[in-house]
Amino acid sequence: MSEKKFASQADLEEKKITFSKLSDNAYAFTAEGDPNTGVIVGDNAVMVLDTQATPVMAQSVIKEIRKVTDLPIKYVVLTHYHAVRVLGASGYNPEHIIASKDTYDLIVERGEQDYKSEYERFPRLFNAVDTIPGLTWPTITFTGEMTIWLGNVEVKLMQLGRGHTKGDTVAWLPKDKVLFSGDLVEFGATPYTGDAYLEDWPQTLENIAKLEPEKLVPGRGEALMTREQCLQGINETRAFLQDMYGSIKACLAEGLDLKTTYKKTYDLLKPKYGNWVIFDHCLPFDVTRGYDEAQGIRDPRIWTAERDKEMWESLEG
Repeated sequence: MSEKKFASQADLEEKKITFSKLSDNAYAFTAEGDPNTGVIVGDNAVMVLDTQATPVMAQSVIKEIRKVTDLPIKYVVLTHYHAVRVLGASGYNPEHIIASKDTYDLIVERGEQDYKSEYERFPRLFNAVDTIPGLTWPTITFTGEMTIWLGNVEVKLMQLGRGHTKGDTVAWLPKDKVLFSGDLVEFGATPYTGDAYLEDWPQTLENIAKLEPEKLVPGRGEALMTREQCLQGINETRAFLQDMYGSIKACLAEGLDLKTTYKKTYDLLKPKYGNWVIFDHCLPFDVTRGYDEAQGIRDPRIWTAERDKEMWESLEG
């Protein structure tokens, strides 16, 4: 069988970087649907949320930070575990790397496989991959909620429920009403659900909405600058998840196999979501995980580079 390349391997175009100010303390590093990085500037230190994929790519974030502050970058927070989000951490030389205990457990369980899998899927997002010193390990973990004070700036790190992964963490600035959602919320970008808990994710989004954020940095897509935009991002993410998972469950009820379920779900979602970033890349992984979960496979199976290729060829071949 000839190997069918991942949709993302044809994605070679560099994206334009934007560094948006959300409040006196909050910034968003975005790049036209590539993975976002959040920045919180306190009175005495800087916190970075999600690191980019390599230490060299982290330098682009540091360059923007240095335009607004000379304070030390003391904290790196991992909103969840995926290689593209965490492997640039060493580039910041932080004093502490913080993650939920659930995220730490995912690194132990599947860190190496995830790294190899993600790099082969999406090589452009791993510029200077040879500069990665190895897996990123948290130096501080928490369960449920943790508060960090950057001087007088309060940052609440919270697990509001499972969704994109079992370890998802949001960062909340209560005074500014700014939320950093990680990949729990996307905007104009297709949610990746290959490691997701699709039964839980809609309620987690409801928990985010209850905070009533006025600004929000999604995992991908532009920063959301009004309460209405924040709700739009939350609601559109939820609609995608419910449309996709609903289609999968309906197909399973008819006794359809995975490939037929994928084709029917693709055809259903393409008109509404096909213009979202990485739609063609994500959907095979999304439907495969949804098909598993709908059959009672509660915890996501580990993706390996070999499993990725087999899945892609079977669904896209």
